[in-house]
Amino acid sequence: MMQFFHKMASPRYFYTIAGRFIPWLAAACLLFILAGLYYGLIKAPPDYQQGDSYRIMFIHVPAAWMSMFVYVVMAGAGIIGLVWRIKLAEVVAISSATIGASFTFLALITGSLWGKPMWGTWWVWDARLTSELILLFLYLGVIALYNAVEDKRTASRATAILAIVGVVNIPIIHFSVEWWNTLHQGATVTKLGAPSIDISMLIPLLLMAVAFKLYYALVLLMRARCEVLERERNTQWVRELAEIK
Repeated sequence: MMQFFHKMASPRYFYTIAGRFIPWLAAACLLFILAGLYYGLIKAPPDYQQGDSYRIMFIHVPAAWMSMFVYVVMAGAGIIGLVWRIKLAEVVAISSATIGASFTFLALITGSLWGKPMWGTWWVWDARLTSELILLFLYLGVIALYNAVEDKRTASRATAILAIVGVVNIPIIHFSVEWWNTLHQGATVTKLGAPSIDISMLIPLLLMAVAFKLYYALVLLMRARCEVLERERNTQWVRELAEIK
């Protein structure tokens, strides 16, 4: 196992292995997205209160979950990069930032679209909405800081510190509906006991959640491979790769 992780820490080995996984991840992602959309938009019945407008949940909720998940991955990779000086961890961290920002933006937009017919307004300074907006600013801050520093090793260390500090916002987002009186409903899936959502709606929601995770893994590998090539452009193996192509 340790030998496997040692190999995966090698940019050259990672570049090769990631290239093999990408087609499989793309196929699996497409399969789950199609299944999730079919069951969510066609098979799932209308909600007895919200009608068909609730179906935006199948995009909004997985996007919100992923916005937090990706940030934790980014911060975790930042810690590994700071402590063990593993280049690939730095690559994973910065490659995750743009993807996480996209998920967060999607969660905010779809939440706004869902909120208008349900709450009668596009935006309120609700605890969860505000903390999710702060999460977007944290992602953008990491991206801006990384691009502002010319030396990428120094930039990675600086962005890792910012990402680690920002982790405090993740439990605030998750528990905001319990800590404060907000417009958002409480947890219906990630809670103790059985989920309080009908199985016909839960299945497509989970299918879309898996699809979003596969999409993240797919795009992460693609972006990480590009970042590895950029960082290793002066090495012999990248020159040999360029000559082959």
